[in-house]
Amino acid sequence: MVSFTVFFEEQQRLLRRLSLENKRYLYDTIDWNNRCSLIIGQRGVGKTTLMLQYLKESYANSSKALYISVDNPYFKNISLYEFATDFEKYGGETLFIDEIHKYKDWSSHIKSIYDSTELKLVISGSSMIQVHTGEADLSRRVRLYRLANLSFREYLEFKKIAKFSSYTIEEVFKNHITIANKILEEIKPLAHFNDYLNHGCYPFMLQGDDNYNHLLMGIINQILEVDLPYSTNINFSQIDKVKKLVYLLSTSVPLKPNISKLATATEVSRPTLLEYIHYLELGSLTNSVNQKARGYGVINKPDKLFMYNTNLMRAISQSSEKGTQRETFFVNQIKSSLYNKASLIDENILLSGQGDFKVLNQYTVEIGGKNKSFEQIKDIPNSFVVADDIEMGFGAKIPLWLFGFLY
Repeated sequence: MVSFTVFFEEQQRLLRRLSLENKRYLYDTIDWNNRCSLIIGQRGVGKTTLMLQYLKESYANSSKALYISVDNPYFKNISLYEFATDFEKYGGETLFIDEIHKYKDWSSHIKSIYDSTELKLVISGSSMIQVHTGEADLSRRVRLYRLANLSFREYLEFKKIAKFSSYTIEEVFKNHITIANKILEEIKPLAHFNDYLNHGCYPFMLQGDDNYNHLLMGIINQILEVDLPYSTNINFSQIDKVKKLVYLLSTSVPLKPNISKLATATEVSRPTLLEYIHYLELGSLTNSVNQKARGYGVINKPDKLFMYNTNLMRAISQSSEKGTQRETFFVNQIKSSLYNKASLIDENILLSGQGDFKVLNQYTVEIGGKNKSFEQIKDIPNSFVVADDIEMGFGAKIPLWLFGFLY
């Protein structure tokens, strides 16, 4: 019982300092009645806060729920399965487990806890890499949720500028004028959009702009120096080469990668480079977009690479070309809004032969500035120009910022 007391005291300390005011979009999406929910996502997006907010609202001072982080040295010497079964014996009902990717053979322990107890489990993992490799054994037991970075809509809410509803992709394409008018009645979105693109994708932006890039670089280094070696077969001695690859990508994306040149620049083989690129995407440092959908689990050369979001691009390279920034934002918001949509084949966003992107296999999109014309897509049905630096669209021209209201 001593161990439970120590963890419960730490839990209460965390909950006393925890605000229920700002909640991520996923909070209302998760079915908290699931026997086992697994929340994954990049470091810094707010997974721990999400779990603790639900714990505080649903269990308050009850000892029937317990939050633990297996990053705690205590779990280096004790079985997670035995800890969970003992917790149930003493009246425990719900166990919140953080940093699950750092526990060796975590998936077998979760499977055993699920099969041998009546405990409800809420789990999170900062590294998407190990979660993906361990997920197969749990596919029938676990409901998987992926948490993205802040949308532009969430940024406005967290900054207390204004609170708005989210919209589906179809609603934005079909009703963009109506939606934009509702938003423009309350704020001038362009007055805040550049701030979001530069330093608004993570909840810790509330700590101020001065430390933002420093904190973000810390997250990048944690992903590369801790998560990658821990969760893959990449040796720590190779991390400098991965860092060099990340820098090269950040200064040149979006690009159609020349694998041979990148392999030479990073001093690795072609297969090794493709493996690195695959891991960077799983770790939410990059986004790839292909000409056509491909199956999961196969390491292929991506047709076009982007940084995961515009904040990462700016933090690493200290600058970003406007056109690159626009496309990176658009890809990030489209992909993020559909993370938890079940689909056999991922055709959410593809490269288009005419125009820049094909969204949901329905909408052809050309990205550009306010003066962007329809010349390249004029003969394509269901085609749109998504333009930066405009408040209001007209016809088939839609403001870029409006795609920040998808989730």
